[in-house]
Amino acid sequence: MPTSNPISEDGSITTFNIAGWEGDVSKNDKIKLSRTILVDADFKVALVSRSKRVEDTHVFNHQIKLKTGPITNQKASGRCWLFATTNILRYSIMEKLNLKEFELSQSYVLFWDKLNKANFYLENIIDTADLPLDDRMVDYLSKNLINDSSQWDMAVNIIEARGCTEGIVPQSIYPESFSSSSSRNLNALLRSKLREHALILREYTTSLHQRKPGLEKEDVVVCARAKKETLMKEVWAILTITLGIPPNPDEKFTWDYYDKDDKSQTWTGTPVEYYKTFTSTDYPPSESFSLINDPRNSYKKLYSIDRFGNVWGGRSALYVNTEIDDLKAAVIKMIKAGEPVFFGCDYGQFSDTASGIMDLDLHQFETAFDISFGLTKAQRLQLNESQMTHAMVISGVHLDASEKPVRYKVENSWGPNVGNKGYFVMTDAWFEQFVYQVVVPRSLAPKELVKVYDDGEKIMLPPWDPMGSVAESRAK
Repeated sequence: MPTSNPISEDGSITTFNIAGWEGDVSKNDKIKLSRTILVDADFKVALVSRSKRVEDTHVFNHQIKLKTGPITNQKASGRCWLFATTNILRYSIMEKLNLKEFELSQSYVLFWDKLNKANFYLENIIDTADLPLDDRMVDYLSKNLINDSSQWDMAVNIIEARGCTEGIVPQSIYPESFSSSSSRNLNALLRSKLREHALILREYTTSLHQRKPGLEKEDVVVCARAKKETLMKEVWAILTITLGIPPNPDEKFTWDYYDKDDKSQTWTGTPVEYYKTFTSTDYPPSESFSLINDPRNSYKKLYSIDRFGNVWGGRSALYVNTEIDDLKAAVIKMIKAGEPVFFGCDYGQFSDTASGIMDLDLHQFETAFDISFGLTKAQRLQLNESQMTHAMVISGVHLDASEKPVRYKVENSWGPNVGNKGYFVMTDAWFEQFVYQVVVPRSLAPKELVKVYDDGEKIMLPPWDPMGSVAESRAK
């Protein structure tokens, strides 16, 4: 039972509420000082702890030996997952070819990803044509039909042999365009056209049923797919106009480049051959899978996301859910083996881009506002307070005398003018609360977790689950 009656009996805010709140707050010396200082300042910048900036040093006693470069820049796009993937792939390429600096074409993978996502959406529309237009699934699919964001498994779908979309190329072979670096307008244009295509396909399937009652669903799908293929020509036109015509995966290109000794070299082959020739044979991307830490759900279980993908009929997003210490141990093992780590996190929480620090105690919010934060990691996920918003690469770790992690070296994709020349530092406490995913080669993963992955008995989560996202936070 309540200990007192509310001031406002009908639940609205009254002048008596305001007077009571202000009477209490105005007596608080902390808040009085904060009101003086922060009213004309960006409070998040102003409250960065100087002691944490000193403490969170960019020094690591275990690092990947090969230092790659340049620091990449996804600019005003949400391609973090592509940059993290290609930043990992370039390690073995630079080592094999003795390169000083090198970038793979993120735009090449982006082009095939968007083409396939358009097809994936329209296939889902055909598959759900018997559901009402305002059904939650149909509604969700049409809200999230085309964007820059995706996941590790979707990258593997593109670079591995999946339909006609495969392989990788150097950036000089398929360079950036305006719309790859600033994708907002392209995404809006594609969404508008694809939603129109969706209605055309839904109306087409309805007309088929009306003209031929009793028509089997398989026959309807065949007819709808033929219709879809005529519509996809418009998607192809939009993408080639805005991103450029990409190299065909099975057509040869010639790449001229300088090695680390400034000697000119030439290589000729297809995007698929380039991928197979130069990427890691010890840890091939197709042999890596995701460990996640999602305390809402049972550990040592395999999870997937319904209707979350890019290539129709391709690899699903699969996650082995486990304790956070397993993710940490996997990172340490990979770094010691010389293998960089793809990871997904909620970057915007308790972080500072300018200094490149990710630390739970970085901002002195509790002191300035006289508040405290009490949500657990599971509760943040349940209440939409947190989800995976960014993918980056871990390339180093600092361990204490007992081999426990203290901080991690993070390679970001926001250019060299942030953090420590593009590198960030992440504390172990921040890792525990806001890292949700690490991708590990099966040969370096715990055998019991590999078994969970191989057993394939997956629990399906709805597409709107926070585990189904690496949001495009930098797309403008």
